[in-house]
Amino acid sequence: MTRDDILDAAAQVFRHKGFHGASMSDIAAALDVQKASLYHHVTSKQEILLALLDRALNMLTDHIAAISSQANPTDQKLRQMIRGYLSVLAENADLTAVLLFEHRSLDKKSHARHVPQRDKFEGLWRDVFNEGVQAKVFNCKDTDMAVRALMGVMNWTLTWYHPDGGKTIEQVADDYADLMLNGLLK
Repeated sequence: MTRDDILDAAAQVFRHKGFHGASMSDIAAALDVQKASLYHHVTSKQEILLALLDRALNMLTDHIAAISSQANPTDQKLRQMIRGYLSVLAENADLTAVLLFEHRSLDKKSHARHVPQRDKFEGLWRDVFNEGVQAKVFNCKDTDMAVRALMGVMNWTLTWYHPDGGKTIEQVADDYADLMLNGLLK
């Protein structure tokens, strides 16, 4: 059993039971080990949560940064970022669900450490929105609000999306990009 095994099992347990509903015994049971064995690798459930949030944010930040740094037109870049983000969410549903829904369970010290990483990730999106405004590709009066709106729409997808549903995650991403870039009006 490795630390990665523990984190993978914990992500699944936290996704299904929530951080507060899950216990170290639940994580040990998912790994088919004794609870005491976990404590050779981690000190607490809080440590596991922070490690999961770090893992998820690092993965997402690396993926989105690679897209946002490309020299593509801003609207194409935003489309690719939406596709990339939703694909990573769907492919890593346990981990990303913990990031999106359990971050409020961090203690104050861990929360203070987590927020700058989250802000860095959101900054990647804001930079692309601002780039589009400066290039006169986007008409956006409040890029902070636009980023939060888009993130909210995309993040909520994790609660209802099913791979065997009517659309692929790429089709959902394309629909979101069309909505963001073209709006609702004819």
